[in-house]
Amino acid sequence: MKWMAAVVIVDADPAEPAVDLISNLFYDLGLSGVVVEDPDMEPPEGWGENALPKPDHHSVTGYFPQNDTLASNCSKLEQGLAALKQNQGISFQIFYREVDEEDWAESWKAYFWPEKLTNILVVKPTWREYTPAEGEMIIEIDPGMAFGTGTHPTTALCIQMIQEYLKPGDAFLDVGTGSGILMVAASKLGASRLFGTDADSLACDIARQNLLLNQIDPNRFCVKSGNLVDTVTESFQLISANILSEVILVLLDNVQKALAPGGILICSGIIEANQKPVAEKMKATGFQILEVRSKDGWVAIAGKLKSENG
Repeated sequence: MKWMAAVVIVDADPAEPAVDLISNLFYDLGLSGVVVEDPDMEPPEGWGENALPKPDHHSVTGYFPQNDTLASNCSKLEQGLAALKQNQGISFQIFYREVDEEDWAESWKAYFWPEKLTNILVVKPTWREYTPAEGEMIIEIDPGMAFGTGTHPTTALCIQMIQEYLKPGDAFLDVGTGSGILMVAASKLGASRLFGTDADSLACDIARQNLLLNQIDPNRFCVKSGNLVDTVTESFQLISANILSEVILVLLDNVQKALAPGGILICSGIIEANQKPVAEKMKATGFQILEVRSKDGWVAIAGKLKSENG
């Protein structure tokens, strides 16, 4: 498959807020990962002998598949950038280049490094070395081209909440599982049974590979392709949904059927502007809000399903 790299060079001081806003444009278009280049970045492990040279500019690159959605995605990206320029004063340059999957599959790996997501959980790309400190647990991820490495704020927020609310022995469901990182985290934290769903069959394949990569017993997990909870017939003590706000609002119409009495739902992937409508619908569909966390303009909400007796 051929991909189109959309490279946005950022001209702003400070650059970091502009980079976050531009990254969000890509995420809103359904990309699970972007490449951010920072000329000032120094990874804690050092660059190593075979590292790429430092970039000259701050930039954000997203990769669109060259299919019938390409023209629409590029148009929406350019409209979003124009709005940022008008409303935020962010100057930028954008250019496109074709990329073969084989060429990109290796070069993008230079930009991903181990990252500590909680006090005990560290996500590590399979191609990096990392020596865990005492008490740390490693999540090995080989995300494939279509998915990020799990270091986006929405994923970090979700994993922090899973660590907070998962009890050892709980059954765990991940709606929109992507690379499967949340299922792996739940397993490390003591979940007894793991179930993941995703509308994308490629995501399901990658999630299964990552679960096996982390030496999780195949008898403990199931990954199915399907829409939200349509294929789910069991109940779970904890459900996570790290998906777009618009999809969460649809999920809330019937996610209750998959929750055990008193079960907890963690919703992430929510931009701050959409926090209120998501929280309001959670309350209207029987959830008591337990906690709201935010990071870099993103929000995660945990809610407990009320019993019929209140």
